Amino acid sequence: MLLVFIVLTTLVVGVGSVWIANLLILQFQRKIDGEEYYLQQGLLSLAAGALLATAFTHLLPEAFESHLDIHQLFFILLIGVLFFFLLNKAEIWHHAHEHHDHTQHHSHKSGLSLLFGDGIHCFGDGILIASIFAVNIQLGLIAAASVLVHEIPHHMGDLAVLQRDNKANTAMLKLTIAGAMTALGGIAGYLLLSKLQHLQPYFMVLASSSFIYVALSDLVPQLQQRGATKDVVTQIIWLCIGMLLVVSINLLMHGEH
Repeated sequence: MLLVFIVLTTLVVGVGSVWIANLLILQFQRKIDGEEYYLQQGLLSLAAGALLATAFTHLLPEAFESHLDIHQLFFILLIGVLFFFLLNKAEIWHHAHEHHDHTQHHSHKSGLSLLFGDGIHCFGDGILIASIFAVNIQLGLIAAASVLVHEIPHHMGDLAVLQRDNKANTAMLKLTIAGAMTALGGIAGYLLLSKLQHLQPYFMVLASSSFIYVALSDLVPQLQQRGATKDVVTQIIWLCIGMLLVVSINLLMHGEH
């Protein structure tokens, strides 16, 4: 039963985020230029807040309650952040989330790289989500929701790149297939953890390192930009909303026990 739940949830995260991103693009194409950009930035800040709060108020406390050596767990956290940083540098984990202006000559190549990077990234998301579900279903739902919100603005950028070489429907289909890799990752994570239950706290810390790295790699570039004061305040508000949503859910969950 848990496997079915994991597959359905990861499909919603992987495929649903692509469809929602496409709907938002279609909606904002009918509106004023620039609004889509501000929506993306707002969602990025919201997702960053949710990911950070999920890591620090849910996943890490859950892992530390296992009574394993705390120094060992923090070392895993450090190694995890370094690992995802190196994957980013290898243009695998976060490549699909870095969009720059390319010439038409390079657009086809960048589109293929983007799809490959997205597929690997989604597969990894599925494994991490499954590892959290294996510990606690409620935590799994919170983590999945945080990842979903995080993926939407990135997929908006992905679709913009893919649509240079493809029709809109073809671009969405290709990205949907890449997004479906989340479900495959969920299955792989479930099968792996069913045999390695004693390692669950380590997977929780590894998931936390992923959330922390991805959130900060989204946040820092935004905060370093010299924008208008209104834009900075808006980013901070969205960030706080994301954190408050997760913290509120955390309080409600503990209130039920």
